Amino acid sequence: MTRVAVIGTGVIGAMTTWRLALRGAEVLAFDAYGPGHDRGASAGESRIFRTAYKEGAAYVPLLQRAEALWRDLERDAGADLLTLCGGLTIGAPDHPDVAAVRRCAEDAGLDHEVLDTEQARKRFPQHRIDDGEIMVLDPAAGVLRPEPSVQAALRSAEAAGARVLPYHPVTEAVETGDGWRITCNDTTFEVDHAIFAPGPWARRLAPLRSLPVEARLITAYWFAARDVAAHTPDSLPIAIRRHPEAGFSCFPALDGAAIKIVPHHLGWPDLDGPDDLPRSSAPEHARAASAAAARLLPGVTPHPIRVGTFAEGFTPDEHALLGSLPGHRRATVMTGFSGHGFKLAPAFGEIGAELALDGATSHDIAALDPTRFPL
Repeated sequence: MTRVAVIGTGVIGAMTTWRLALRGAEVLAFDAYGPGHDRGASAGESRIFRTAYKEGAAYVPLLQRAEALWRDLERDAGADLLTLCGGLTIGAPDHPDVAAVRRCAEDAGLDHEVLDTEQARKRFPQHRIDDGEIMVLDPAAGVLRPEPSVQAALRSAEAAGARVLPYHPVTEAVETGDGWRITCNDTTFEVDHAIFAPGPWARRLAPLRSLPVEARLITAYWFAARDVAAHTPDSLPIAIRRHPEAGFSCFPALDGAAIKIVPHHLGWPDLDGPDDLPRSSAPEHARAASAAAARLLPGVTPHPIRVGTFAEGFTPDEHALLGSLPGHRRATVMTGFSGHGFKLAPAFGEIGAELALDGATSHDIAALDPTRFPL
């Protein structure tokens, strides 16, 4: 039986642990915090799932496989994790992101609908639409529940025999002649293969320090809905908004009170490290988010009732590093998902398990090869 260490149990590590355990591996999964904690990218109450993908049609097979695996996990764990409420991309038809989503849907032959200005205003009055703007509606999109998803994957992994070790920060990972020696809490563990899924903590361990992954700050805001029923997943799809005054992702109300937006147009500030994560937003950032909500979301109050901050690891091209860890044997790296790995996590977990146990994967991940950047 292959003994595998998974270092990091955010959604990528959790899903990898689950897929490894189902294949009969002996899995040790380490995390410095508890499952579903609130510091990394697997936090914030809601995450987007979509199939018409601005990052390109090459991701569509992975997204379709991910959806099937999300449903497998729901059945396995007895949890409600993914609600397909549809997804909107909103903006001028020539905006690069709007055009890219439409092109992806067309190239991949995906079901989709393009709403002109008047159709968009009539169908989804929750968004203020300027003259000339359109919506691209992806029916195979929806909202994920991140913290329960992480816990569900780890619960199912434990049921299949994995050993999950929360509050076990890994302080050293050393390659040996036939595997890896992992040290945490003054205890060492010998394994055959190491999978590094550290999220924004990517450069904390010596084997990862040359990787081009930077920790950045993501801030989310919740705005109270005046008519909550009009802003639940039954009525409001997830949305990606692209406007000259603001850009953000928008999530329907899951808490019975407020919708969430994550501003994009304000950028992702660098962090010295995710342990230095501020727990509130800067006043100028909050004012700009409020202005965006007041301008483009007429059904919400213009000041946030809740703020959340999270850390994420970004690569220079904002695509993940997924594959063999450069310069090392029997090691896989899975990091730098740059804000869009959550929806794909079950498929990435399957890939991580294949790489560890088979030395190769059935999925096309050539574009994510960690060696594409000089180290």
